[in-house]
Amino acid sequence: MTPQKHTNHDQHTHDHHGIFGEKTELYFAILSGLFFFIGLILKKLIAAPEWTYLTSYLLAYFFGGFYTTIEAYEKIKKGEFEIDFLMIAAAIGAAYIGSWGEGALLLFLFSLGHALESYAMSRAKKSIEALGSLSPKTALVKKGQELIEVPVEKLQLHDIIVVKPNAKISADGVIINGHSSINQASITGESIPVDKTAIKNSSNLPNFDEIDKQHVVYTGTINGDNAIEVLVLKLNEDSTISRLIQMVSEAETQKSPTQLQTKKFEKWFVPIVIFLVVVLCFAHLVIDETINESLYRAISVLIAASPCALAISTPSAVLSGIACAAKNGVLIKGGRALEDLGSLTTIAFDKTGTLTEGKPKLTNAIPLNDFDEKQFLKVVVEVESLSNHPLARAISKDIKTTYSIETNNEASDIQAIQGKGIKAIYKNEWVYIGNTRLMLDNGIAVTSHVETTMKELLENGHTVMLVAYQAQLIGLLSVMDVPRATAKDTLQKLKDIGIKKMIMLTGDHQNVGDSIARQIGLTEAKGNLLPEDKVKAIQQLKQRDAKVAMIGDGVNDAPAMANSTVGVAMGAAGSDVALETADVALMSDKIDKLPFVIGLSRKSKYIIKQNLWISLGVVAFLVPITIMGLTNIGSAVAIHEGSTLLVVLNALRLLRFKV
Repeated sequence: MTPQKHTNHDQHTHDHHGIFGEKTELYFAILSGLFFFIGLILKKLIAAPEWTYLTSYLLAYFFGGFYTTIEAYEKIKKGEFEIDFLMIAAAIGAAYIGSWGEGALLLFLFSLGHALESYAMSRAKKSIEALGSLSPKTALVKKGQELIEVPVEKLQLHDIIVVKPNAKISADGVIINGHSSINQASITGESIPVDKTAIKNSSNLPNFDEIDKQHVVYTGTINGDNAIEVLVLKLNEDSTISRLIQMVSEAETQKSPTQLQTKKFEKWFVPIVIFLVVVLCFAHLVIDETINESLYRAISVLIAASPCALAISTPSAVLSGIACAAKNGVLIKGGRALEDLGSLTTIAFDKTGTLTEGKPKLTNAIPLNDFDEKQFLKVVVEVESLSNHPLARAISKDIKTTYSIETNNEASDIQAIQGKGIKAIYKNEWVYIGNTRLMLDNGIAVTSHVETTMKELLENGHTVMLVAYQAQLIGLLSVMDVPRATAKDTLQKLKDIGIKKMIMLTGDHQNVGDSIARQIGLTEAKGNLLPEDKVKAIQQLKQRDAKVAMIGDGVNDAPAMANSTVGVAMGAAGSDVALETADVALMSDKIDKLPFVIGLSRKSKYIIKQNLWISLGVVAFLVPITIMGLTNIGSAVAIHEGSTLLVVLNALRLLRFKV
């Protein structure tokens, strides 16, 4: 029951669904058990003629051995001798020495374990594939004034689809008409619907990744109470949800470190068992017992030593962990990432868009020289609303919303002065907004008191601008990329679960980094870094702390992520680069999923460990007592297969993991 075996095994069960559909294997196992018990009753309780209970045992052999034989045959064709082969050999051996009952019990329990294992695996897979069923099958395409319903596979790029209130969205695209709040839980795991609005200019769009997320919608998410029109920007097979499903199914094939070790162990363990069994068959030549007794012991040892539970202990836990994460809007690519995350104590963060909002916000608007505050803000908003600069846009937007001051388009003749700021005319007087040099160039005095205030703000990471009007200073503005509301809490939670070092890597000025680090509780901030400096920083951290996770938004952090032990991309919904380079992708751009992922990873490691102890413990206990003849085939089978079921059920606990 090695990891590859599951994939082959699943293909078999899916290839020949058999007479009972996809649960055929489970029903065959139950029938095998039924005939075993009928045989047992006929033999022990009723003392019926031999042919009656033998027929019953034979039927138990048929149903119990059907899938196991197919499996063993497929393996032997490739020259692999694995657990199925050992089981069939043991059952034939049992029949040969006349222990039909024990052989039937063995095949019944083995096939039951196998069927439940496949069932558990397909449960985990289904919760992942359920993502696929989220996307609707048809879409309403707008052709002129008409609405035509087409299958989603037939959608073309740049089709316009109409999404009715409370309907599922059937393509990744951008809203060009209408506004609505959209439930994105299926993709990003966010519990609160997100407000989305139409994009102003849909004729000249940037790349899908670069469009502001407030205009973008994803396949499978649910529209709120308003109808919207969406321009299709990704075909069905490229949509975020299809990529997710494809990546999760690839993730299963990436072996975790524990799985690789288990594989190595099995490689030498199975041949040793076969050798030991062959030797035990000839024990009657050395000790005083019949050939049948020697064969009976050899077959019991063969059963006791099969590492079934061991082979399934890791893959079942890894798959359950990945499925649980997927349901919560987190994509984990394979067992390696899942196991590594749990052993981390150091995390490096990108700043912009990861720990901060990624957008400048107005932090201070201070009138100077007794200038009236309302008048000061009015001057600023009139001038700044003429400019397209991101800082100017942020300032005018924040003044309008915070102080509810509107513009009357009273300013004109705006001019940008390279490296210094802007000037414009307001009520026939020049207004200057910019740095000290701009003021001095235009004969406006900057007092030492103002310079001290500016210096304090700069040291705390703010960008500061002076405002002059009617040839004198009237005020001071500062803007800053502010920390996310949830950042401080999240970092505290990470500290609580044992993350010792949290470091910010940013291209911004060191002062900005230090200021944000103080506000949210980071242990360290490194500023002025180019992308290649981030890579160097990660390599240094790895030398110091062995394992480091890098958390970023995936686009400019891709090289640093690729160099870290585990790369975690945020806001990966819709971003191809982030999905490709990261080992773990948080589908929403919310950092608060991090403690959940690390907690899940630790729980997975813990369950994998438990499973290894259970499976190795049972083999270590059963083999010696079977060699000494202290147990019969029946109880060896029951204990052995019981451990396999226990391991599967233990792994399934991960599906219900909550922080």
